[in-house]
Amino acid sequence: MNTQIEKLYQISKKEERTIIGLMSGTSLDGLDIAVCRLKASGKHTQVSVLHFVTVDYDAHFKNRVKDIFSKRSVDLEKVCLMNDWIGIEHGRMINEALLNWGLKSSDVDIIASHGQTIYHAPKWMHQLENFGNATLQIGDGDHLAVTTGIITISDFRQKHIAAGGEGAPLAVYGDYLIFSSEEENRIMLNMGGIANFTYLPASLDATEVYSTDVGTGNTLMDAYVQKHFEGTYFDKDAAIAKQGSINNDLLKELLQHSFFKQDFPKTTGPELFNLAYLEVAQKATATEQLNHFDIMATLNAFSASAIIDALKKCIKNNEKPYSIYASGGGMHNPLLMHQLQTAFPEISFKTTKDLHIQPDAKEAVLFAVLANETLAGEGLAIGKNNVDVPAVCMGKISFPS
Repeated sequence: MNTQIEKLYQISKKEERTIIGLMSGTSLDGLDIAVCRLKASGKHTQVSVLHFVTVDYDAHFKNRVKDIFSKRSVDLEKVCLMNDWIGIEHGRMINEALLNWGLKSSDVDIIASHGQTIYHAPKWMHQLENFGNATLQIGDGDHLAVTTGIITISDFRQKHIAAGGEGAPLAVYGDYLIFSSEEENRIMLNMGGIANFTYLPASLDATEVYSTDVGTGNTLMDAYVQKHFEGTYFDKDAAIAKQGSINNDLLKELLQHSFFKQDFPKTTGPELFNLAYLEVAQKATATEQLNHFDIMATLNAFSASAIIDALKKCIKNNEKPYSIYASGGGMHNPLLMHQLQTAFPEISFKTTKDLHIQPDAKEAVLFAVLANETLAGEGLAIGKNNVDVPAVCMGKISFPS
């Protein structure tokens, strides 16, 4: 037997595995690196986070990704070069983190890499005949494995699409395994570039579990700030939005897209919700002359309104209480969180820290859980059918030699 396959086989048989989960989202803030210890698999999964860090991307890194990010037409040579380059850069970041933690590559069994999404194209959005759902994440797993010397599982989203899904959100798998509770109905609300949530009923009925995108989280606010406030990448503490007033005509127009009327589950991305989308809405409402502060206040309300509307569709009369567990960059936006809490005064808003997972680490941890399922799981039967949430083994395996 090939020695690398033998090693993978032995890892799959271990009682506990050390897996590094990686997440780099559409906000392009940085690379989340979570060293996780996982025991068992499936509904018996136990996970603990040994180390976590977010390695911030410098302006050079961000600008290189932005050149090819979420654009229908890009330089194909750049895409080709960036696929390898990001794999190497992420590997270098891991090596530095391991050194800082006093760990060696041999202390880690597996790397689980989400990669960097550069385009997301569900069928409902591209509407091209003879083509289905599609998504593309770059950051080649082979380069990551060779750079770190660690077996790497990457490109998780493709199997989801091949089995009939849209490639997102994948959080539902990990959320269901490690956060379900019979004590309360839980909504795992993640507000990254795009906002999404997973519904976990207290009944523990897997057929009722689903995960869905709901609209913008930070993506439009970040894009607007980066364009109009030089040297600023996001609206820290909502300092800009708090200085403005919501324009209700513009807000209403932003919420008119058919996406918001679609049933759950659904996916979207900055391919739709971008500055061009804002410009069209401004022209339709003759609000082109609004000052930057009022626009930011309106964009903040846009994100909040989409999330609130989606949560109202999810929450039903139930004998067990509901709790909403927030994660992602949006949980640090006090104006956004205030609007959500005001809309649901009867519901407890918490973070995943209350469930022993640092909120900023959550997405990276969930990909470590997915990799653990690839190694030791038997497929997850979640949702009302096998299309919205396919029961599949995800990820491509790259050996370091």
